[in-house]
Amino acid sequence: MMFPQSRHSASSQQLKFTTSDSCDRIKDEFQFLQAQYHSLKLECDKLASEKSEMQRHYIMYYEMSYGLNIEMHKQAEIVKRLNGICAQVLPYLSQEQLQAHQLSQLQGLALPMTPLPLGLSQPTLPAVTTSSSLFSLSSLLASQAQLAKEEKASRDGVDSHREEDGDKSD
Repeated sequence: MMFPQSRHSASSQQLKFTTSDSCDRIKDEFQFLQAQYHSLKLECDKLASEKSEMQRHYIMYYEMSYGLNIEMHKQAEIVKRLNGICAQVLPYLSQEQLQAHQLSQLQGLALPMTPLPLGLSQPTLPAVTTSSSLFSLSSLLASQAQLAKEEKASRDGVDSHREEDGDKSD
């Protein structure tokens, strides 16, 4: 009968070893899960702070976008009003001034609408010397074109007077 008792004691030692081993494994697993929970909680807190930061940036960019949109509409209204004023003033300008204005629009530069008196140069930046020379060239060409038109008109007038004189003499 001794033999069965030793068997029973050996199985109880295995059971004790297995139970304490199982408890240790459960304890290790619990600690692992607790550490994982802690790291996930830290990551969640980090993501929550990033979310609030992103929302703050979104609100800031939205406000900037809204302000720029309002400013753009203001500028568009100013442009519309200035175009209306220009449309009202353009018919009163001389041909030379109109040609200078058209040239300035083509160049994308803001040239003065009125001709400058002789001896005064157009105020320009040193890097924009080409525009002032183009302006003076265009003014010269415009004045020559105007003189040519006037000469042609005066020749036509002289020719028509001759024809009228010739008709009267017949």
